[in-house]
Amino acid sequence: MTENKIFTRRNMFSLGAMILSSFIMACGNNLLIEEANLLPGGVMGISRLTHVVGGLFHVNVPLIVVYLGLNIPVALFCIRHISKRFVLLSLIQILMLSLFMHLFPHYRIFDQEILNVIFGGVIWGAGTTIALQGGGSTGGTDFIALYVSNKTGNEIWMQVFFFNCLQLAIFGSVAGWGQAGYSIIFQFISTRMINTFHNRYKRVVLQIFTKHKTDVTNAYLRRFDHGVTILDGTGGYTGEKTSLLLAVTSSYEASEAIEVIRRADPHAIINVVKSEKLVGNFKQPRL
Repeated sequence: MTENKIFTRRNMFSLGAMILSSFIMACGNNLLIEEANLLPGGVMGISRLTHVVGGLFHVNVPLIVVYLGLNIPVALFCIRHISKRFVLLSLIQILMLSLFMHLFPHYRIFDQEILNVIFGGVIWGAGTTIALQGGGSTGGTDFIALYVSNKTGNEIWMQVFFFNCLQLAIFGSVAGWGQAGYSIIFQFISTRMINTFHNRYKRVVLQIFTKHKTDVTNAYLRRFDHGVTILDGTGGYTGEKTSLLLAVTSSYEASEAIEVIRRADPHAIINVVKSEKLVGNFKQPRL
């Protein structure tokens, strides 16, 4: 790989997203989550649960060691089934998160537990979303969730939430049901943040009205791996020949698609419609 291919705008954006994500999540963990004794869920939750259970038997189980140890096998699986770039970015996020968690001090901001829960959930969800938007992940169950999403085209964040609830049942019996209840609220808030702002697997239909169907179609197909359906017609107001192009794309690509279309035909009219369900072949954007 040449230097120019490494230091592309896309790669630099992704690297920045991983660093920002790990920084935000480390702050949330050290300032809010651990101070409220919450269980984050996923591999991080398993790591904290192992640390808590070990403490009951006077065994110091380092959280970071367990966190990294659980992520490595899943990462090796995803190298083959998703992409090396995705796994590399995810490992950068995991390592940076581990480093920031070790370096940052622990400080209690809020005395009220519910405030730690709410803001902790928002920050944790925001950090996870930034990593996902950057083309990586926070590892662990994110690896599994994105693998399934790439295969099926459907997000499974709510299924991950229910898996985390099973962890919380164990956590509740160890740390107290009050903390488990707070952790469920925390999990729900962070999951809703991801569902709301991570739009990679949400799809839209582009309805493109243009008099330059060939230019627009060629420009679109050069950039995206999705097909275009062309319907020829006549403008009711002008009486001139016009074309309606229909294309299904991911919300993740929609802004760039509009930019490509407008460059090919500055006078094109584009209507964006949400797609509730798509049956058939659809190539997901590469990670």
